[in-house]
Amino acid sequence: MSGGRLAVLPAVTPAPDLPGWDRRWSRLVEAVDHDGAVRTWHVLDTAPEGGDAIGTLLCVHGNPTWSYLWRGLASAASAVQLGWRVVAVDQLEMGFSERTGTVRRLGERVQDLRGLVDALQLSGPVVAVGHDWGGVVVSGWAAAELARHEGRHGGRSRVRLAGLVVANTAASWPVDAGAPGVLSAVLAPGVRPLVTSRSQAFLRTTLALPRPALPAAVKAAYRSPYRSAGERAGIDAFVADVPVGAGHPSRAALDGVSAGVGAIAAARVPTLVAWGPRDPVFGEWFLRDWRTRVPHADVHRFEGASHLTPEDPAFAGVVLRWLDERVLRPTPPPGDARPAPAARSPRLWAALGERAGDPQVAGTPAVVQMPAVRAGGSSSRAPRTTSWAELDRRTRELAAGFVLRGVQPGQRVSLLVPPGADLTAALYALLRIGAVAVVADAGLGVRGLSRAVTGAGVDWVVGVPKALLAARVLRWPGRRVSVADLTDVARAGAARLAAGFELPAEPRAESEAAVLFTSGSTGPAKGVVYTHGQLWQLARAMGAVVRIGPGQPLVSAFAPFALFGPALGATCVVPAMDVTKPATLTATALAEAVEAAGATSAFLSPAAVVNVLATAGDLTPARRAALARVRTLLSAGAPVPTPLLQRVRELMPLADPRTPYGATEVLPATDVGLSDILEAGAGEGICVGLPVEGVTVAVAPLDAEGRAGTDLVTTPGLLGEVVVGGEHVKDHYDQLWATQAASVDVRPSPTLLGAVRAGRWHRTGDVGHLDERGRVWIEGRLAHVVTTAEEVVTPVGVEQRAETVAGIARAALVGVGPRAARQLVLVAEPDPAVVAGLRRTTVADPVLAQAVREATGRNLVAVLLVPALPTDVRHNSKIDRVRVSSWAGRVLAGERAGALA
Repeated sequence: MSGGRLAVLPAVTPAPDLPGWDRRWSRLVEAVDHDGAVRTWHVLDTAPEGGDAIGTLLCVHGNPTWSYLWRGLASAASAVQLGWRVVAVDQLEMGFSERTGTVRRLGERVQDLRGLVDALQLSGPVVAVGHDWGGVVVSGWAAAELARHEGRHGGRSRVRLAGLVVANTAASWPVDAGAPGVLSAVLAPGVRPLVTSRSQAFLRTTLALPRPALPAAVKAAYRSPYRSAGERAGIDAFVADVPVGAGHPSRAALDGVSAGVGAIAAARVPTLVAWGPRDPVFGEWFLRDWRTRVPHADVHRFEGASHLTPEDPAFAGVVLRWLDERVLRPTPPPGDARPAPAARSPRLWAALGERAGDPQVAGTPAVVQMPAVRAGGSSSRAPRTTSWAELDRRTRELAAGFVLRGVQPGQRVSLLVPPGADLTAALYALLRIGAVAVVADAGLGVRGLSRAVTGAGVDWVVGVPKALLAARVLRWPGRRVSVADLTDVARAGAARLAAGFELPAEPRAESEAAVLFTSGSTGPAKGVVYTHGQLWQLARAMGAVVRIGPGQPLVSAFAPFALFGPALGATCVVPAMDVTKPATLTATALAEAVEAAGATSAFLSPAAVVNVLATAGDLTPARRAALARVRTLLSAGAPVPTPLLQRVRELMPLADPRTPYGATEVLPATDVGLSDILEAGAGEGICVGLPVEGVTVAVAPLDAEGRAGTDLVTTPGLLGEVVVGGEHVKDHYDQLWATQAASVDVRPSPTLLGAVRAGRWHRTGDVGHLDERGRVWIEGRLAHVVTTAEEVVTPVGVEQRAETVAGIARAALVGVGPRAARQLVLVAEPDPAVVAGLRRTTVADPVLAQAVREATGRNLVAVLLVPALPTDVRHNSKIDRVRVSSWAGRVLAGERAGALA
């Protein structure tokens, strides 16, 4: 290493007034290092006298931090009676530990840590916790202690390795790869010492990574042991020790750590991989490597986190919960039961062969794809029709072709193809060979889609040219297959099948089948994993609500329904529209799609329904007559106002418009039609009807703080979080261990537990109640509940009553101010027939405001009118109340809040 000999400085203790730091944690410990020399370490220790604890968390920082990184974990652990003892070290040459003047390599740091643990006389269950290159060090120590405990390296260890927690670190690194991420620039000739020791550039850049930004005082605390070039010499040496290339002195040690991680995996040591996806050094490759090397590991992605993952506000809570559930109490909670799958259950592609094998239906349409609509309102070309025989053959040929391309069972494949025959055949082909389909549509926006595809860790991307261009520009992982190449893939597969090639064995019912991404309307889109068995149950439940099957064609303006239709033997018609923008569906396009296959059912999003009604005046008598033959119309994804459903019935008089309730995690959960809603009458919230067959709905009551408990009840009228149990509930969230654990954290009564023994529970995040007839009423999202000093207020009922006032088209109820003084504010879009030409935010006139207060029965501190309320990107209909609340707070504080929508 360049830069001369390292500075020699004694170990000291940090200042007692650092933010979040408890001066009682600091201690100096002498221990023998790898050379046999006695060295002094600074250690954060929450129980320096040994105290009562259930075990020890041995935490090792990386570069250029110190034990201060673990202060949040230490505080959280200390707050728990009889909790975990946290021992966080400052590595030698780092933090406030001794500067010995020695360049320490990876293998030597592992040995040094072993000497310190011996000096501390740690015993009993120990969980190794590491970040950055400290994660590599502690993983090496953990593997050695595992071997010692089992007697493989001579002697017996007092320590029992109880678990491993790693955050943004490496399990390995290819010998032929350069430095990871931005470290390649730091390791350029002449650059490293300039930015690591001679200046604070490397240190300050690292501290600038977290979002939200670290407070200035916290950054200063991190810099406090690194004020001089001599104090920063260890930072420079640590960077120089990154094992790049086969000849690096620490390459053998890194390979040893990698082998040790394999031993940890073989012993099935409980492991948590905590990850910040925005890390410029430890990118997605490292996370994929951990998942491959430790398949049983739990993974939790902190979507907003960058490199310093332990700085994420949720980090400590996630780690402590994981310790409780995976290390101390390794049994699934009641809501997370995993029943044994049936010995045999249908697969999605089974109907294709059955329909193709029937001579009477083999040549009939399976998928009808409508062409674009001309400006005059009619289609420019004939529909593209794919028969059952063609779809079945294409699916089998693509399956064989994908195998030839190298797609393997368990690999993840992102499908970025518009709904139609190509997407249907490709999806069924991939499922047939055991690949996992990743479905995230462009409605998430470029950033959301990129986050979803990258985070899912796809191995392949199958897409249209535009999607593949985005994959290259945004550096998405995976090999790429263009939709234009699917013909070649199928042709190669057909040739192999003709030569006697047999497809792989069908995947098991409990194997992962698909990762379906949520809309992202309540935070970053989450990947929802379904097994093959669950996917079939989901399709069957959806089919029962949509009322489709053989001889009952479906027009679908929503991709999942378009994909599930053929699995149920139903002809699926894809209308002419941009499926990423539901509001682009016109009444003419819908009517043409209905005519093309004589469809009796249609599925539209709420935004699509609005535009169909808005363009109904363009319908010719023949097309209006076609829509009048529709018997089942469904709209889901967001609440649909009753007046809108009544207008739909005027357009489709034979249909009882239905609005099933559910989510990506469980769809459908309940079913309700316009007639049911009218029968239920007015109530607090939106009536979404009765649970569908095989589903049980209960509530987890809210407390005075607006928080939902874990006990489940079905008491009529009791407000709580809506919890759904059933056999087609999701398997789990993808790489979101804590989110999944929270979603099944319920305590059902014995009766409820017995009712869903064939499935599992899911906390929806919605709040509502059950009525005396068992109907479910939704009153809003749990995150949107407004808790004041006097009461807990749900938004939907208030908003509905506000929208009955002449002049109010759509409303959002939010809370403004701290809890003790929180006030209710209504932000609304005005009815243009009453308030015309609104271009900027304004306060409602006194007459309108008073009418709203009287209608809602609430003492609203303000009624604000805006040109438009912000909505989600996929459904174009869910109001972003979090954004509205923040904006309203700024407006009422007299700040320049800017435009809302």
